[in-house]
Formats: sequence, structure tokens, C-alpha cells
Amino acid sequence: MHRSRLSTILIDTPRDDAPAAAGFWSAALGVPAEPVAGEEQFTSLPGALPELVASVQAIDGPPRLHVDIETDDVDAETARLVALGAVEVDRWLDCHTLRAPGGHLLCVIPQHSDDATFARHAHRWD
Repeated sequence: MHRSRLSTILIDTPRDDAPAAAGFWSAALGVPAEPVAGEEQFTSLPGALPELVASVQAIDGPPRLHVDIETDDVDAETARLVALGAVEVDRWLDCHTLRAPGGHLLCVIPQHSDDATFARHAHRWD
């Protein structure tokens, strides 16, 4: 048994454009843009999506959106999503990057929300 939930919406932006994108999304959504300590590629947009994380991520590639699914068992959740038709395309630290049917990217990440939020929103997979 493991649990998972959609936790994060990332606005992937070419690295040189990330500061302007963060400023735009901050103003557009009426929330602050806050650099994430120790993870310089991320600028958080706290409050944009209640109980979800919204961030601008500086990347070396074209602009896109992707989602993160947080879980208490990365390997089990990755296997579940692969069985549903996703294809694993990369790994970074403890995160697994998948391409879903239709071509969209998603990352399976270890639980990062607080325990109460995770328990309230996570689906239990048996």
C-alpha cells in the first residue's frame, strides 16, 4: 500500500527568461515570488493554488508546464503510473520523470507537503 497526490504545478521556463516569468506570474496571480533556498532553479508562488505548490522552474529547454505527484513510495508510484502507460524518461535525485500518454511530463517525488495536508489529499493505492 502507498499513497500519492498531485502536489505541484510547475511553469518550466528557459533559464534566461525565468526572472521575468516569475515576476509576471507573481503579478498575474497576486502572490509573492519567493526564491527557494538551496534550489535556485525554483521560484515559489505561495498562495497561488491553496494546498498545492505553484512554482516557476528555470530549465535548459523550451517552455512548458508539468506536474509533480508526491508519494510516500516513489518506486511503487512510478511502477503504478508506468503500468497505466507512462514511460520513465529520467531521474534526478529521488525524483522520477515520466512522460504520460499524450506527451505531458510529470515527476514522481517523495512527499514534501506536511503530514496533515498529505493525509487529507492523498489517495491510497492497495
